Order: sequence, then structure tokens, then C-alpha cells
Amino acid sequence: MEQTTQALDAAAERADVLGQDEPRAFTDRLASIVASLEREFPGAVMEHGVGLDMPAMRLRLEDWVACCRWLRDEPGLRYALLSDLTAVDYLERSPRFDLVAHLYSHESQTYLRVKTGVEGAAPEAPTLCEVWPGANWLEREVWDMFGIRFVGHPDLRRILTPDGWEYFALRRDFPLQGPGMIKLYDSVKDVF
Repeated sequence: MEQTTQALDAAAERADVLGQDEPRAFTDRLASIVASLEREFPGAVMEHGVGLDMPAMRLRLEDWVACCRWLRDEPGLRYALLSDLTAVDYLERSPRFDLVAHLYSHESQTYLRVKTGVEGAAPEAPTLCEVWPGANWLEREVWDMFGIRFVGHPDLRRILTPDGWEYFALRRDFPLQGPGMIKLYDSVKDVF
């Protein structure tokens, strides 16, 4: 616990130097959220800290949906808005992918970044559509660009690339020049 306190103090000092208005409030709020989450879901929070823009925490994949639901529903928090969901590919690291959700609470007017790791040649994570219906299109974009399949998603199909496309363009191992020439349509009439 002392390590956590030292990390939060360091983050507060960093925020002071950067001129952020309420650095201690940032760190105190995060410490309170983490402590509450740990009471509800022991071991769910793998790490946490304050970045330059918002507090952040990493959750176990198996607790991802339950913790997100709790963050949405808990009085005093109510992170009711999923403002963004994306992924990051760390090719040489395990777990290879991070899912990153940016949450906003209208009640406290604060943001929170929540991450979880996803591993495997065919990575899968549970859908957040049951928590935030707006996750639907965001998860489709992550599927299309990174190839992370969302288990339980109501309509997981490509959203940016054509149906039948075999590649995931934002993966680190995607060829820089693309997969070569690909015939997308038989004629211009197929487009219009």
C-alpha cells in the first residue's frame, strides 16, 4: 500500500509541475475508486496511476465487464458515458493487446481510463455492449482494425473495411505497404 501512496504522490507532484488545477483531487479520487473496487472485486485492479490527462487503471480481463458495470452504477461515480474504446498492439509484449476504455462521469465531471490486456493469436474479450450500448460501433471498429473478437457482441462485423477482408490494419505486424493489390469490386456499378 505504501508503494501505491508513493506512486500517487509522485503523480500529484508531476501534475503540480504541469500546472494542473487539482492534482491531489485526481490522485485522491483514484485511490478511493481503487479501494472500493478492491473491496467489491478482490484482485481485479492490477495496476493504477495518474497520467498527464486522467487517472487510469488496469483490470483483469475476467473482471472487465463486472468492474465497468460497477463504475457505471456506483453512486458517487456513475461513469455513465463510454466516450471511447480502442486498442493498442504491443507486438513484443504479453499480453499483446490492451483494450482501452475512456469513461466520463457527468456527476463528478471526471474522466477515467480503464485498460485490460488481451492475448492470443485470435484475441477475444467480453463485450461491453450490455453495459454501454454505444460500445457496439466502437467494438466493431476495434474488431476491424485489430482483430480482437468481442464475445457476446450483437452484430460483430467489419465497419471500415470490406466484408471478406482478411487483415487487421492497425496490428504492428501488418505489412507497411499493405497486403498487395486486392480487387474490391467487380465494376463501378457495385459501388453505387
